[in-house]
Amino acid sequence: MRIALAGIEHETNTYCSGQTELTDFYVQRGEKMLRAAGQQNALGGAVDACLESGVEVAPILHAFAQPSGTISAQAYDGLKTELLERLSDAAPVDAVLWLVHGAGVVDGIPDLEGDLIAASRQLLGADTAMAGVFDLHGNITQAMASDLNGVFACHEYPHVDMHVQSSEAVAHLIEMVTSGRRARCTVVQLPLLMPTTTTFSGPGKRALASVLAAEAENDVVDISWFHGFPFTDVAHVGSSVVVTSYADGASLAQQVAQDIWEQRESFRPDVLNADQALARAQSLLDGSGSGPVVINETSDNCGAGAPGDGTHLLRAMLAADLAGRACFGFVVDPATATQAHSAGVGSTIEVRLGGHTDDLHGAPIEANAYVKALSDGRLVLQHMYAGAPLHLGPMAQLLIDGLDVVVASRRSQTFDLEPFLAVGIDVMRYDIVALKSSNHFRACFESLASAIVTADTPGLSTNQISVFERQASSVKYWPTSDDAAWPADAPDRKIVI
Repeated sequence: MRIALAGIEHETNTYCSGQTELTDFYVQRGEKMLRAAGQQNALGGAVDACLESGVEVAPILHAFAQPSGTISAQAYDGLKTELLERLSDAAPVDAVLWLVHGAGVVDGIPDLEGDLIAASRQLLGADTAMAGVFDLHGNITQAMASDLNGVFACHEYPHVDMHVQSSEAVAHLIEMVTSGRRARCTVVQLPLLMPTTTTFSGPGKRALASVLAAEAENDVVDISWFHGFPFTDVAHVGSSVVVTSYADGASLAQQVAQDIWEQRESFRPDVLNADQALARAQSLLDGSGSGPVVINETSDNCGAGAPGDGTHLLRAMLAADLAGRACFGFVVDPATATQAHSAGVGSTIEVRLGGHTDDLHGAPIEANAYVKALSDGRLVLQHMYAGAPLHLGPMAQLLIDGLDVVVASRRSQTFDLEPFLAVGIDVMRYDIVALKSSNHFRACFESLASAIVTADTPGLSTNQISVFERQASSVKYWPTSDDAAWPADAPDRKIVI
């Protein structure tokens, strides 16, 4: 049995300026994809599952880019053409596992995944078993699901189970090829724009528990709850439920979607600006030494398309006189990182830190900074996506008015301790640790922090979703409209195979 692995993976924030080009993608072709074995991500999980099952892997092409603006038509056309050519050359294959995101947008094509999967179905024919592993922040369309025999989204946010879902998808493909049966996917879409909601605690955890209970109690292959990606202006934006089953899954999909809809008010976030978040963090310091209070700046999350060079929270911390008590990790600023490397450890440099992308994320911080440590920024993730490499480019630890600030050269959110450790920072020695991430940081920091406070400053990944103009859809969404209702005023959103 031969299973092909392929995908183009991008979470597109259409509100970002500029387009995502081919040079922004990290592309793995053929045998190079097999190097992901042992990594706790979607590709690593798929490779491991195939090898452990004795299945021959046909590695095609996997392209990934950091969340950013709309993909240029030229970039997508090049990747799509090459992928399909490689898939054709690899034929015959018994099945295909798609490693995709679900929120990809191309200039002129609002549904990357639907377009790509449809083209592959036309190439391989109706009988080839195909399934997809998705990020739960996908905006799922029927076009994606109709050409698939299985939809598997990660269940958790942080996404600590991507490799698990890949393993389940591979097992499902093997079963279909062996039995000759083909499952189908039922999609129900909701007019619900989910704020970034963790499943590790609170309403997200409770909602996920009900989804998993429904999956366990019914004769289905999988139930995937897609939170959706609200930072995209497409007609199909929003949360959805997808049921993969051999029988009719329509009624169950409707039931699970209705349950999520009824819980929507519990997802409404507590919005704090920089000063409010800092004040709350200081109020939560208990002096017990049980761990620092972590402030996550959700609105400048590179993992949702933001630049990572915002200065709102850092500026508030510098004004609060936290000398020796706080650290910030990290600000994306390649020019400042290069300046620090050129000056060397022990130097004092004049910096214009951050604020270089636009006015929304704040102005540069002009200050004298002492260079305490330097790093090449080559890290290996230890919690979410454990074992996967992360290259942040030249990094520096700067001391600004007694505050330790980490600077990196390449865009990424803070996943775990590694960016701090790379420049010699032990976060457990600080009262307050600030970072840029919405929820992925929790995979590491939730067990270390005495408390977590979310700062929602002006930024491209703010939980204040109503600030984003919607031109592609006339649907009334919760929470941007008090008139949002389901399914009464949105019958076209209720899509069932």
